[in-house]
Amino acid sequence: MERLALVVPCYNEEAVMKISSEALRGVLQDLIKKKKIAEDSFVLFVDDGSKDKTWELIEEEHRLHQNVKGLKLAGNVGHQFALTAGLLTAKDCSDVTVSIDADLQDDVSVIEEMIDKFHAGNDIVYGVRKDRSSDTFFKRFTAQSFYKLMAAMGVKTVYNHADFRLMSKRAVEQFSKYRETNLFLRGMMPLIGYQTDCVYYERKERVAGESKYPLKKMLALAFNGISSFSVKPISLITTLGIIIVMLSFLAAVYALVSYFTGHVTQGWTSLILSIWFLGGVQLVSIGLIGQYIGKIYIEVKQRPRYNIETFLDKKESSGNEER
Repeated sequence: MERLALVVPCYNEEAVMKISSEALRGVLQDLIKKKKIAEDSFVLFVDDGSKDKTWELIEEEHRLHQNVKGLKLAGNVGHQFALTAGLLTAKDCSDVTVSIDADLQDDVSVIEEMIDKFHAGNDIVYGVRKDRSSDTFFKRFTAQSFYKLMAAMGVKTVYNHADFRLMSKRAVEQFSKYRETNLFLRGMMPLIGYQTDCVYYERKERVAGESKYPLKKMLALAFNGISSFSVKPISLITTLGIIIVMLSFLAAVYALVSYFTGHVTQGWTSLILSIWFLGGVQLVSIGLIGQYIGKIYIEVKQRPRYNIETFLDKKESSGNEER
């Protein structure tokens, strides 16, 4: 039987740590009892530089429970990097991983269905929301617009899927070969290319604590996803530039006709508006291109994506901890 690792990125999650640990350990025990996973399967909590007592609670859970491990990053690097750190760490001591957030909004009961689909030959199984009826109109509209925009930009994603997914060992090994710093895991997973499937679930409310993805972070993630996988925004700038040049020729013809027919008027307002419009287009274009150049700058420096400070791993043979 395969050894399962539940990878759980955490940032300031002290309010849900005990609840999350109990629920996930319950999932492991149930699957072990049904002989669907190995007895040495475990939960790996990844502390992304939390400022509260999250790490202390992870240490406590590790001391109390044999099947709980902990990974502490040296600083806050963001959800995508923390999740990557957990996956790559779990890769060396597990056969299959399931990534899930600590807030338990994703339905842990479908993990068994993920395991069944893995045993059926799938290397990646996506957890997909059935609908967004529980979301506000604004959140539902922006989420749907995001997925449609990603598709229009040529970025392949799974609709209504976040980062709740199962990955086989070889899928994680292939993922480890993607070395870019600008991570957007939802777009990277379809690039791996192995056989995939989906499970569907109803997303729940947070059991405690606050969301770690406010509107600002969601917009940043969306832009990172688009700019990391597509150069279409730059192509759109080129197209816009061509259209503006063509319109300027038409405006020049109109100005000449007006001049020779004696219908010349003082166009101060239209002139100022044109200058403002073109100036705005130029600034947006320069800023967008600058974002791409900034990403190149970050990538070529090849700095570590994260630094591991502590890894709590009980050795079954000796009961010692590796740090």
